[in-house]
Amino acid sequence: MTANADVSRGTRIVLAVARAWLTLRHPFLILRFVRRLGYLPNPAAPETYHERMLWRKIVDHNPLFVTLTDKLAAKDYIRGVSPDLKLPATLWSGSDPAAIPRDLLAGDVVVKVNHGCDMNIFVSDGRPDRAAIIHRTSRWLKRRFGVRNGEWSYLPIVPAVFVEERLALCGGTVATDIKVHVCGGIISHVWVEDTQADRSLLFDRNAMPLPGRDPDYPREDQALPVSEQLLAYVREAISLAPRIAGDLDYIRVDFLVAEDGLYGGEIAVYTAAGYATWTNPAITKEIERCWQLGQSAFVRRQHRGVAHLYAEALRASIQSVARIDAGLRPDNQPEVALVNRGASL
Repeated sequence: MTANADVSRGTRIVLAVARAWLTLRHPFLILRFVRRLGYLPNPAAPETYHERMLWRKIVDHNPLFVTLTDKLAAKDYIRGVSPDLKLPATLWSGSDPAAIPRDLLAGDVVVKVNHGCDMNIFVSDGRPDRAAIIHRTSRWLKRRFGVRNGEWSYLPIVPAVFVEERLALCGGTVATDIKVHVCGGIISHVWVEDTQADRSLLFDRNAMPLPGRDPDYPREDQALPVSEQLLAYVREAISLAPRIAGDLDYIRVDFLVAEDGLYGGEIAVYTAAGYATWTNPAITKEIERCWQLGQSAFVRRQHRGVAHLYAEALRASIQSVARIDAGLRPDNQPEVALVNRGASL
């Protein structure tokens, strides 16, 4: 809900100027947003989920995002905050693919780069061959990932290639991935997928299945069957994700489902490059309700000059929205409404 009527004229002017400036400064991102989502965003005082993602890209440059986005650094981070969680072993890393030991590429491994998305080579019995792996990863290392969609946290990463153990995932029987969306320690929803069987399912924070589909597996016949084993993994991921997410205002924590249990996966700062959609609109609404911009690094940080004026105006707008939301919420059940709403999505 907009809070324009509840903020001062000066605050509205500052936010209007900031909106114009950010729009002019990032015309290609604004145009891509309109083409993908069908409306003109407000990058200065974001309200919708997608506007907040856009705001994060161009305004909220939290240094921790770089660590979480770097696939190698993220492993160290997860190991530090959740030492009991298993992680796929890094067998080798470096800046030159030609230096990868030959014996590593003779077995079953995954070759990745740390500074981008969907740049993985699954090696089995020495295939693809070493020359093909070196050629492909060398091209990836020269690529500056994140520019097209404005994903800032990719840009400062020093590119590297690494070889990782290849896990025996439970695809075709349980699932391969569990992705938990966390907002300030509160789980908004969970996305479970089986990339081997092309199936998926959505869950709420209580591990209850949700209606609705995702863009990767949009058909109803692609719904993942629910089993006790799957539910046990989902509940475990739900218990682990907030510890990894910490106090971040919004983040997605991924897990791999292997035959010997859950493994830590990647951490997504910009889910689906900021354009994720679900057929159930209540899922987006729940993220918007849980994602508090006041917990973001930009809003909590002290600023000077023009940035200070904008940050103060944004804080005033956020506080106004919070007052309106509090007025609409029944006084006798603030937390029960949150839980019940999540369970009934």
